[in-house]
Amino acid sequence: MSQDVPAAFSNVTATCKANIYFGGKVVSHTLVDAAGQKITLGLIFPGTYTFTTGAPERMDVTAGACRVKPAGQDAFTAYPAGTTFFVPGDSSFEIAVDSGIAEYVCTFG
Repeated sequence: MSQDVPAAFSNVTATCKANIYFGGKVVSHTLVDAAGQKITLGLIFPGTYTFTTGAPERMDVTAGACRVKPAGQDAFTAYPAGTTFFVPGDSSFEIAVDSGIAEYVCTFG
């Protein structure tokens, strides 16, 4: 895991209802920390998916691997476990998982 991502989160409120996208191929749960910071913990199953952003996002890949192509770029960049990528607010990105399951922590703002 990235050095900046804790192995566990303390003092958070967890939303029980899952965020389910693409027919269950991308699933996350939302946490809110004591400072009001929104965090999601998720799984991405094999496939290629496009997401739009409202707020800027920091994505820490905690297990597995993915490839990411931000809006306006022509090529994907690989992100194995332990790496981080950033997506600007009011944008979009494609994320692809070729095999296995990618696990991530997303921090917003």
